[in-house]
Amino acid sequence: MSERLIRINSAGQALTLWEAGRAIAVYPVSTAQNGLGERRGSGCTPRGWHRIRIKIGAGLPINAVLVGRRPTGEIYGPELATRYPERDWILTRILWLTGLESGFNRGGSADTLRRFIYIHGCPDTVPMGLPLSHGCIRMRNQDLLDLFERVATGDRVFIAG
Repeated sequence: MSERLIRINSAGQALTLWEAGRAIAVYPVSTAQNGLGERRGSGCTPRGWHRIRIKIGAGLPINAVLVGRRPTGEIYGPELATRYPERDWILTRILWLTGLESGFNRGGSADTLRRFIYIHGCPDTVPMGLPLSHGCIRMRNQDLLDLFERVATGDRVFIAG
């Protein structure tokens, strides 16, 4: 199997999936409203080299709600949105990232894994192409389902400014 690479361009708010040196898919995303940065509590999207550490949610229905990386049994819809208007929704699937650069995005207060930085689904009403997340990389649920099936644990992820 040829090596895959995910490249996230925060300036362009796009995620590109590369395989065998060529782009095979491009998806709009939303990175952090607070910009780029590696410190815990910053609300920023971490830069640099990462890997997909864990894939979560295989087999869950689209719009399945996840809290603490576990499905709640709820399916996101207008009623839940009205009941919990301030909730940062994590839906459908999670690709949990781990940093690969010691002292930058791995270890200490800059550790991507311990910051719980994911590529995850969000409500379809949330705009893509604008930096609005709390640090994670948000995707449309249908796009995330497509990406989830194409990637594997261990695939590399590069987050660029």
